[in-house]
Amino acid sequence: MLRHIISMKDFSRDEIDIILKNTMDFEPIARGQLSNLLSGKVLATLFYEPSTRTRLSFETAMKRLGGEVIDLGPVEKSSVAKGETLADTIRVIGNYADAIVLRHPREGAARMAAEYSNVPIINAGDGAGHHPTQTLLDLYTIMRECKLSNLRIALVGDLKYGRTVHSLAYALSMYHADMTLISPKQLQMPDVIKKDLKKQGASISETTTIEDVIGDIDVLYVTRIQKERFPDPAEYQKVAGIYRVTEELLKKARDNLIIMHPLPRVDEIDPSVDRTKYARYFEQSFYGVPVRMTLLAMAMGVV
Repeated sequence: MLRHIISMKDFSRDEIDIILKNTMDFEPIARGQLSNLLSGKVLATLFYEPSTRTRLSFETAMKRLGGEVIDLGPVEKSSVAKGETLADTIRVIGNYADAIVLRHPREGAARMAAEYSNVPIINAGDGAGHHPTQTLLDLYTIMRECKLSNLRIALVGDLKYGRTVHSLAYALSMYHADMTLISPKQLQMPDVIKKDLKKQGASISETTTIEDVIGDIDVLYVTRIQKERFPDPAEYQKVAGIYRVTEELLKKARDNLIIMHPLPRVDEIDPSVDRTKYARYFEQSFYGVPVRMTLLAMAMGVV
């Protein structure tokens, strides 16, 4: 049976724990140790939206494990521009590759693609839906740089459209994390997600300012306000730049606080914060390589 990676809802906590444990074994390979684990395997990357870290970390993971990568390239230069459906694209590329990484602007696209695919589909982000591989690297970062048990975390920014925080919140609920949701009123976490989280046993509170909690949390998870998700540009302008993490703000932080960000950032974290002991977002981006190694090996049936 194919093991697609579509949503964090498809994983149990035991499965997540195994993935995080196995990722530690892949970390030396991510740092340059030679491996031929996926020699002879081919990964196809289909990105219908822009990407830097997710696309390149998947390519790096595959190549460091001895495999090859084929890339759809710009959508406008593919048969998609001629009107080819996602279902047909998936059917075709499944004949060329052993797994497909898909990023698509439409929520639910990855799950639909899985229905037509004869190889594993790995969801690299579907609209405002889910981004499970980002979540797993986020969990791994928290485990390596902080702790997963008794965690107090604040999720900041675009909680309405942000697929990264949607997926992460679902996963954190399995670890009974204490979550504070920080956003402007118009970008609050959707009610349906909050209800699901509470059913999972998560402790949730909401506020509109970082200052309210900065001295009480272990992790500050910052996201950008996503201009591309807003149906009305005027609504985006009302909230653009509403949050900014500065060294001044961090004077009130706990000594062991870590700051995370899925990147790219715009102006929500001042560059001066990069030099502080709190910054972990660049380490976070590196951890995407060993995590995605684990997922590729799992999807291709070699671990």
